[in-house]
Amino acid sequence: MTTKILPGATGVLALADGTILQGIGVGATGSALGEVVFNTAMTGYQEILTDPSYMSQILAFTFPHVGNVGANVEDIEQMGGGSDTSARGAVFRDVPTDPANWRADASFDAWMKRRGVVGLAGVDTRALTKIIRDKGAPHAVIAHDPDGNFDLDALVAQARDWTGLVGLDLAKPASTLQAFEWNEGVWDWPDGYPTVAGGKNVVVIDYGVKRNILRALASTGAKITVVPATTTAEEVLARNPDGVVLSNGPGDPAATGEYAVPEIRKLVDSGKPLMGICLGHQMLAIALGARTVKMDQGHHGANHPVKDLTTGKVEIVSMNHGFTVDRDSLPDAVTETHVSLFDGTNCGIAVQDRPIFSVQHHPEASPGPTDSLYLFDRFAELMDQAAR
Repeated sequence: MTTKILPGATGVLALADGTILQGIGVGATGSALGEVVFNTAMTGYQEILTDPSYMSQILAFTFPHVGNVGANVEDIEQMGGGSDTSARGAVFRDVPTDPANWRADASFDAWMKRRGVVGLAGVDTRALTKIIRDKGAPHAVIAHDPDGNFDLDALVAQARDWTGLVGLDLAKPASTLQAFEWNEGVWDWPDGYPTVAGGKNVVVIDYGVKRNILRALASTGAKITVVPATTTAEEVLARNPDGVVLSNGPGDPAATGEYAVPEIRKLVDSGKPLMGICLGHQMLAIALGARTVKMDQGHHGANHPVKDLTTGKVEIVSMNHGFTVDRDSLPDAVTETHVSLFDGTNCGIAVQDRPIFSVQHHPEASPGPTDSLYLFDRFAELMDQAAR
């Protein structure tokens, strides 16, 4: 390799094909290995970087200006941990700016340092986005050294040797280790997150759940119990739930499905209302007889158009997934309910004559528009109907 470290460069992104992007290191020092994807959201960088669905990935933000709202303790989406169970690194066009928002309690750079997120700024993120668009999401190592000492050959070799996300179960490390209850609702001005009284008993299987999924569920009047990813169907049903939610999460749904899908099938057979989100949607589809495939770029952003085929309405939604349900593999008893207007991929299913549905996108948003919040009310209605 003939690439040399540029004067003043303190950060690099080394792709598996030998491409080297150099710039200014920000956030934590050290290096991180992962799959590089681009995110098209204009806001919500803290929620994005703490979404467990980004575990083992490096995020390139297409929006050039990041950091102006700083960071705070309220906008973290994962239940615990740092970059080991969420995004490993981040790439920016400009160096993150100082905070200028009343909710900030730390600068974005300081927050990244504290969480262990390695960042790279001052690079052409448009060029990186084109690489991902044309060649698929590459394996890469992002590194930050204030002294500018990098072994580029070793970094490229490390990226090249990584096996990637296919076949990788990441739900177990992203999941809670023990069951707990949740009673916090969605954020409300000026009081913040309220405590809500629960009614219907909902069990959420945590494959890497986001806090705002739990908050949106709680705001429908649900009494929520969150259980680990490896919880059996018998253990879930022993809690006598009115409904069960299969959460979002990282990794290959087929790999996690090796232990989760047999339990999901039992939940389907139980007749309980069932809702799946993102990874939960994919594994529900597998349990029903469909298959999933790896996408070249995936869908990552807060501005994706999705059509609800049950109403004919188009919604702008938040997306974060690198695998998709093969719509041609859906069995006859499963109806496609939502579809991406970007590429026609499946974004939702429902089981005929059963109170079961799931969506690929994130109805809780966070960040993003709230066009799909009605899906939580739809789930609450299914539980009401099942109780009659």
